[in-house]
Amino acid sequence: SVLQRVSSFNLFPTNQASRSQVVEEEDPRKTLEKHPPKILPTWRLKDRMKTVGVGLVMALNVGTDPPDITKPHPCAKLQCWMDPCSISRAKAKEKIGERLEAQYAKWQQQRAAKPLKYRRALDPTVEDVRALCLGLRRQARNERILLHYNGHGVPRPTANGEIWVFDRNHTQYIPLSITDLRQWMGKPSIVVLDCSSAGILMPFLTAPLDSSDSSAAYISNQYTNPAVNDDMEGAASQWVRDTIVLCPTSDKEWLPMHPDYPADIFTSCLTTPIKMALRWFVRRNPQSMGGLKPDAVDEIPGKANDRKTPLGELNWIFTAVTDSIAWNILPKPLFQRLFRQDLLVASMFRNFLLADRILRSLNCSPQSYPPLPPGVWDHPLWQAWDLACETCLCGLMRDNILGNHVLIKMQPDSDCNRDENIQTTAVHESQKSIFARPKIEFGSSSSV
Repeated sequence: SVLQRVSSFNLFPTNQASRSQVVEEEDPRKTLEKHPPKILPTWRLKDRMKTVGVGLVMALNVGTDPPDITKPHPCAKLQCWMDPCSISRAKAKEKIGERLEAQYAKWQQQRAAKPLKYRRALDPTVEDVRALCLGLRRQARNERILLHYNGHGVPRPTANGEIWVFDRNHTQYIPLSITDLRQWMGKPSIVVLDCSSAGILMPFLTAPLDSSDSSAAYISNQYTNPAVNDDMEGAASQWVRDTIVLCPTSDKEWLPMHPDYPADIFTSCLTTPIKMALRWFVRRNPQSMGGLKPDAVDEIPGKANDRKTPLGELNWIFTAVTDSIAWNILPKPLFQRLFRQDLLVASMFRNFLLADRILRSLNCSPQSYPPLPPGVWDHPLWQAWDLACETCLCGLMRDNILGNHVLIKMQPDSDCNRDENIQTTAVHESQKSIFARPKIEFGSSSSV
């Protein structure tokens, strides 16, 4: 019967062997060894986000300078690495828009399921910008969109938080409120402002749209005040879900107009970082480069996504260096959301570190939201990148891959704070000690 079976079951065994057997079966330590708990890594974010649309607002007005600036002669004139004055005005703005779209497209991963949606507004009116922003937000829904504003053909932004566009006849400059622009774009979004005095718009881009919402002031205090840093996780999450801003200058600064650099130097740093970094390095180091012309860097062979080529190796080193700098200077929750959540945002901020370095050497003060802590532009890890550039270029010159270039007398940047006397000598004499280095093999683990 049931009672007999229950009574015959000994819940507490009397002999020692049975006791040890029960203890062994119930030992939690051995259970954990056999079935360890699944520990999720803290660096892997549960919430993923992606940028699905790019809007290009290009107020170029080719051939006409804004009324608030008197450009020197010669001065910077390249837009997207082309001279807009070399063709007609109508064709120039179309060609620049196409080139900028192609430069952004290179940062999209090939394995992406859906291509980015691009919209262009060339010398636009207020209605053109409104239709562009509303169309991008309607397609993106809850995902992020990027708005790139080029204001090289219009006056600087105003202290009232306005940028400039055109009327329908392109005879007058029309102000456009940043508050209206943010309402059309929605959230989340990233804004790239390539214009002088762009920093004057930062308060209008970071302020809460709703006066009853004080989260923006709270998360700004979380970052700027080290004593208030108990909720960086929440602040970082709110930052990336709001409006991310990248600016090349502060509120009273002009963009560099040095003729040795492109007019859209900020855009060039963000969309073509390797090309811009190599040109800047060649101009900053005329002696070690043996008179190499900056345009020669365009002849570096390879593809950016193929590490077995010189260009691919440089791109891989640049990614490693900028990621390491960001990991060292940023709070870890903010690093995760800027560099490990959205591929396009990670690329933009990675390239913004380079823009911060180059523009500060030209007496500009780039700004961003979320703001970067001090110590980015002169971080010691930039020396590793400089070594990689020098090693690559010298190796290619030694192997005659870049061709035989005539030595030219180069002037260092006027604001480099250097007092060097550049001696013009024969190229083969100045390169003897440089090219005596061992030949580098790209793609190997011993590169840099």
